[in-house]
Amino acid sequence: MKKEERVPYILENFNRQAFQNQLIEWFMKEQRILPWRENQDPYRVWVSEIMLQQTRVDTVIPYFNNFLEKFPTPEALAEADEQAVLKAWEGLGYYSRARNLQNAVREVVEKYEGQIPDNKAKLSELKGVGPYTKGAILSIAYDQPEPAVDGNVMRVLSRILLVEDDIAKASTKKLFEFLIHDLISYEDPSSFNQGLMELGAIICTPKSPSCLLCPVQSECRAFQEGRESELPIKTSKKKQKNQPYMALLIENDQGEVLIEQRPSNGLLASLWQYPMVPMSDIQKKDIPSWFYSEFGLEIELGNTVDQIRHVFSHLIWNMEVKKAQIQTGHLEKSNTKFVAKEDILSYPFPVSHQKVHKHLK
Repeated sequence: MKKEERVPYILENFNRQAFQNQLIEWFMKEQRILPWRENQDPYRVWVSEIMLQQTRVDTVIPYFNNFLEKFPTPEALAEADEQAVLKAWEGLGYYSRARNLQNAVREVVEKYEGQIPDNKAKLSELKGVGPYTKGAILSIAYDQPEPAVDGNVMRVLSRILLVEDDIAKASTKKLFEFLIHDLISYEDPSSFNQGLMELGAIICTPKSPSCLLCPVQSECRAFQEGRESELPIKTSKKKQKNQPYMALLIENDQGEVLIEQRPSNGLLASLWQYPMVPMSDIQKKDIPSWFYSEFGLEIELGNTVDQIRHVFSHLIWNMEVKKAQIQTGHLEKSNTKFVAKEDILSYPFPVSHQKVHKHLK
């Protein structure tokens, strides 16, 4: 049976109107005061939704405020230097979000005179605007009855409707999009979608949901059957891969420090870091000769000053940080430069390498 054909069976005998009323009434009374909820400006909604992907609300708030202060309009973001945007995003992680956002906003400024489209097809064409972001912008900013399905929403509806499909599968997300199409309030789609998100954030949490405080408890099938802790069904992620590195904190005789820029695509694209040596490529005793062949500089390797473990969603960096001093040679790599210590913080670094900054003193 196709996903859309299952919807009537799942929603059979479900009181849509009661669910809508209870959810929206609760949201209007209990919603958290958040900076992106001050108005329905589509640019603010868009920025907030991109920042909130894979990131906690408390973490996002100061970043959002700082970002809007630096780039208050689509035009300001479109005209900004990418390095300035990455610096404003520094520490928030998933940096491709920032680059995609800026590229899409540039397209909006160029094609639509800075007006965020209120059209599904046009929004879908923008870089980094997937089904969730599109639905969030259309429903929250433009009051259009469009689904905005993320992990929070799937968790909430898995319990309320007793859906036992694996939410790690793309097909299950599609099923929930069909369900939202039938469930959403056409009178207030903005509050409906935000209410679902809010419910998942503060009541229907991943572990130990606060069912006794839930405004839609009377409509929740999982609660009625005592199965709320069993849902949602989600297969475990693949085991994270360990990658050992040596990070080199290298000074020249002027006291400047060597940094390098990562490639313009891939993990942590365009950010700056201290030179890293993959342990899989080289033995520790060969690092000076390896470094000379790569950078054209002879170094004297110093002591280990730190051991840093940084966890990404799919891999783990284990970094041994060593100090080193330039002896002779001429820097040959175009993506590297020596920078005065007092200027280091003007460059956008990933969190893993921000942990090295303390050893500059």
